[in-house]
Amino acid sequence: MKVQYDYDVDAIYITFTVVTIVASHMSIENMRIRTIPPTHPGVMLREDFLPDFGLTATALAQALGVSRQTVSELLRERRALSPSMALRLSRLFGNSPDFWLNAQRAVDLWVANNALEQELAKIRQLKAA
Repeated sequence: MKVQYDYDVDAIYITFTVVTIVASHMSIENMRIRTIPPTHPGVMLREDFLPDFGLTATALAQALGVSRQTVSELLRERRALSPSMALRLSRLFGNSPDFWLNAQRAVDLWVANNALEQELAKIRQLKAA
């Protein structure tokens, strides 16, 4: 068994990764304690993709075939990224729809976990008989 400890300099989170090698099977357990929310897909677009491709919100909306308001709401994190938008973005930027949907899924789970934290703490995991 090999244990890795990665400490973030800014103390944003600590990652403990346990790698277990059994015969030809390898599994990785990631027990991450995250203290900041995941990056919203709109932030990724606004901070990384638009500047790198020299696009404005209006140009992005035209290239995607959607309204400027739709793009603007996504860039301002006021709209969740839909599967159809993931398909459009993946086509435009040459990556996968899963890239975009996984980013949105991480945000959705973070929000839900924080909203239900006290209720979830009351639920006890079942053990098999």
